[in-house]
Amino acid sequence: MRVAIAEDSVLLREGLTRLLAEAGHDVVAAVGDAEAFLRAVADTKPDACVVDVRMPPTFTDEGLRVALEARREIPGLPVLVLSQYVEQLYARELLSGQAGGVGYLLKDRVFSDEAFVEALRTVAAGGTV
Repeated sequence: MRVAIAEDSVLLREGLTRLLAEAGHDVVAAVGDAEAFLRAVADTKPDACVVDVRMPPTFTDEGLRVALEARREIPGLPVLVLSQYVEQLYARELLSGQAGGVGYLLKDRVFSDEAFVEALRTVAAGGTV
């Protein structure tokens, strides 16, 4: 699976990249802000994306907004959102009614590498987590 990652924390971004590579996936982009993520998605056409909710410049909901925009640009694009917080407004919009897999995981509720990779595979296959 070809995966694009949008995560502002360099340690988490690098950790996700290594984790997914070790699981046999190809990380085609790993970026730290919303603009770079949209460019990467347009350039690489990934099979699935992992997106942090809070990203620069305001660290509010840029990740959710950019995930929604990416899914408008590529209908059905599978997106797994990672967050430390429950962001209900945009999460509902992301999870409602569109084709393609979606997921929303709280970072502190992911207890194993295997569980994270399995959640991404479920989303990429069109499921919901």
